[in-house]
Amino acid sequence: MKYILLAVTLLFAACDKPPTPKIAAPQREALEKAKGVEQTIQKEADESQKKIEDAAK
Repeated sequence: MKYILLAVTLLFAACDKPPTPKIAAPQREALEKAKGVEQTIQKEADESQKKIEDAAK
Protein backbone atom coordinates (compact mmCIF):
# COMPACT_ATOMS: atom_id res chain seq x y z
CA MET A 1 0.00 0.00 0.00
CA LYS A 2 2.84 2.39 0.84
CA TYR A 3 4.43 1.74 -2.52
CA ILE A 4 1.24 2.45 -4.39
CA LEU A 5 0.81 5.79 -2.62
CA LEU A 6 4.45 6.60 -3.26
CA ALA A 7 4.09 5.69 -6.96
CA VAL A 8 0.95 7.80 -7.34
CA THR A 9 2.61 10.73 -5.57
CA LEU A 10 5.65 10.51 -7.84
CA LEU A 11 3.40 10.22 -10.88
CA PHE A 12 1.55 13.43 -10.01
CA ALA A 13 4.79 15.21 -9.16
CA ALA A 14 6.26 14.27 -12.53
CA CYS A 15 3.32 15.63 -14.54
CA ASP A 16 3.91 18.86 -16.42
CA LYS A 17 2.20 21.84 -14.96
CA PRO A 18 -0.05 23.81 -17.31
CA PRO A 19 1.71 26.78 -18.89
CA THR A 20 1.19 30.08 -17.16
CA PRO A 21 -0.77 32.59 -19.20
CA LYS A 22 1.16 35.38 -20.85
CA ILE A 23 -0.37 38.24 -18.88
CA ALA A 24 2.41 40.71 -19.53
CA ALA A 25 2.32 40.40 -23.34
CA PRO A 26 -0.94 42.34 -23.91
CA GLN A 27 0.11 44.95 -21.38
CA ARG A 28 3.46 45.35 -23.12
CA GLU A 29 1.73 45.75 -26.49
CA ALA A 30 -0.58 48.40 -25.06
CA LEU A 31 2.40 50.23 -23.59
CA GLU A 32 4.21 50.24 -26.94
CA LYS A 33 1.11 51.60 -28.67
CA ALA A 34 0.78 54.29 -26.02
CA LYS A 35 4.41 55.29 -26.52
CA GLY A 36 3.78 55.60 -30.25
CA VAL A 37 0.73 57.77 -29.66
CA GLU A 38 2.68 59.91 -27.19
CA GLN A 39 5.42 60.51 -29.76
CA THR A 40 2.85 61.52 -32.37
CA ILE A 41 1.14 63.93 -29.99
CA GLN A 42 4.49 65.41 -28.96
CA LYS A 43 5.44 65.95 -32.61
CA GLU A 44 2.16 67.73 -33.28
CA ALA A 45 2.58 69.90 -30.19
CA ASP A 46 6.13 70.84 -31.21
CA GLU A 47 4.97 71.75 -34.71
CA SER A 48 2.13 73.84 -33.33
CA GLN A 49 4.49 75.63 -30.95
CA LYS A 50 6.89 76.33 -33.82
CA LYS A 51 4.07 77.76 -35.95
CA ILE A 52 2.99 80.00 -33.06
CA GLU A 53 6.55 81.22 -32.54
CA ASP A 54 6.99 81.88 -36.26
CA ALA A 55 3.72 83.80 -36.40
CA ALA A 56 4.72 85.91 -33.40
CA LYS A 57 7.96 87.06 -35.06
